[in-house]
Amino acid sequence: MTKLFDKVFVTGGAGYCGSRLVPQMLDAGYKVTVYDIMYFGSDFLPKNNPNLKIVKGDIRDTALLKEAMKGHEAVVSLACISNDASFELDEALSTSVNLDAFEPMVKAAKEVGIKRFIYASSSSVYGVSDKPDVTEDHPLVPLTLYNKYKGMCEPLLNKHIDSTFTGVTFRPATVCGYAPRQRLDLSVNILTNHAINKGKITVFGGSQLRPNLHVQDYCDAVQMFLRAPTEKIQGEIFNVGYQNLSIMDIALLVRRVVSQEMPGRGELEIVTTPTDDIRSYHINSDKVSRVLGFKPKYTIEDAIRELCRAFARGGLPNSFDDDAYFNVKRLQRLKAA
Repeated sequence: MTKLFDKVFVTGGAGYCGSRLVPQMLDAGYKVTVYDIMYFGSDFLPKNNPNLKIVKGDIRDTALLKEAMKGHEAVVSLACISNDASFELDEALSTSVNLDAFEPMVKAAKEVGIKRFIYASSSSVYGVSDKPDVTEDHPLVPLTLYNKYKGMCEPLLNKHIDSTFTGVTFRPATVCGYAPRQRLDLSVNILTNHAINKGKITVFGGSQLRPNLHVQDYCDAVQMFLRAPTEKIQGEIFNVGYQNLSIMDIALLVRRVVSQEMPGRGELEIVTTPTDDIRSYHINSDKVSRVLGFKPKYTIEDAIRELCRAFARGGLPNSFDDDAYFNVKRLQRLKAA
């Protein structure tokens, strides 16, 4: 698929996924504007690249957002208050960012001539399901406001699509692996950090099934949605996940890989503890493969190895104390509102 657009506007481009995606988009020849509130800074972005523009802005500031979007052809919408714990920290903040700001952003994009809008929803919209395969037409049974609002934004995008404005939603699984703005509050990344730096792996619950997606596959999926033919994606929703594993199976995989990558550490202990987080679901991503030919390539094991190597080279210092790795801790310290 050839490149359809030159100028792409990425909200939340200084976040975990954006920090890996944006440099790769620049390498692919896009001119990219990152629009981000910069809760985690931006020093990890390739600021010396002449094709990168960085705008510090809040997506709730529709006037600034609209002005910054002018001259672009596509929007990749990543900006949000991520994860359930961050949501519970300040419900008003999360509601204003993840729900209230969304439709005004879509309308502003359309008004300034954006041709394609790619929305990153979440596979957590499905909540708990005992179905062996959760496809895109499965009812949304959100357990939290984060899940609920992600699902509520999807029809708000589709309400505005027409022959001049293409909208597509993808529901990524829980992302894992290394990125320049690292998160260590996601399941695979949490377990790997504990294994390497605490010598033991604490598992909350263990039986819950979770779909996972390597951050590189996430980045590749976004670029694929930028290149995909309009008629194949207009108004569509796509699950994007790879391996569905229980938390305990992930812990066992972490123990094996860390032992291989960092021999001499002795036997890594796995400790289980009860949890209130009962989300369990098995997503099916056949549609994105069938319709668009997209197949994830990177495994959970690849993600763990990547993190091991980042730790080994000193790339993730103070991995329990620095709030840069933890969304909730950073938002608390900044008193974000």
